[in-house]
Amino acid sequence: MNWIQQNTKYLTIFALAMLMALTRSDHFGSAITLPDASLAVFYLAGIFTGGLASLAALLAEAALLDYVSISHFQVSDYCISPAYVFLIPTYAVMFFAGRWSAKYAALNARDMSFQLAALLTATSVAFLISNGSFYLLSGKFPELSIIQYSERVARYYSAYLNSTLIYSLTILLFCKFVSAAYLEKYKLV
Repeated sequence: MNWIQQNTKYLTIFALAMLMALTRSDHFGSAITLPDASLAVFYLAGIFTGGLASLAALLAEAALLDYVSISHFQVSDYCISPAYVFLIPTYAVMFFAGRWSAKYAALNARDMSFQLAALLTATSVAFLISNGSFYLLSGKFPELSIIQYSERVARYYSAYLNSTLIYSLTILLFCKFVSAAYLEKYKLV
């Protein structure tokens, strides 16, 4: 067994941490930044590492990145409120959905459909937790009706979902194809 095989989980968590660090500065992306990959990172960490230490490390990284961005790079602190703590269950939903999805690892329609269903469900639940807690607890929307909230949700939900799907599915498919090619090349199947 070579060094890469022995340290796959560490290399994976490092790569996912780097992806989050490179994309966390902008929720939806712009002409010069990529959309935030944090949700996808937690989902993929659940699939590829599955350990609670990975979840804790990525939660700490997310908080540190936000702190550094706000305190040193003049990123707006608009989203920092009592609702910020609800990012923990938001990301935990993604992580545990990934952990559940890990048992569907084959490159076939059945397993991919289970992983896609888990990803869609988890991303929707994560959106409701993070978005709902922000609107309820931030103090920035004291007069917001349920109709107004629904309109705002409709405006942001698709971008939230799309970026998570693109990152997650691209990385998952790439890894599945590389794994299948490796197994075939070395006749391990």
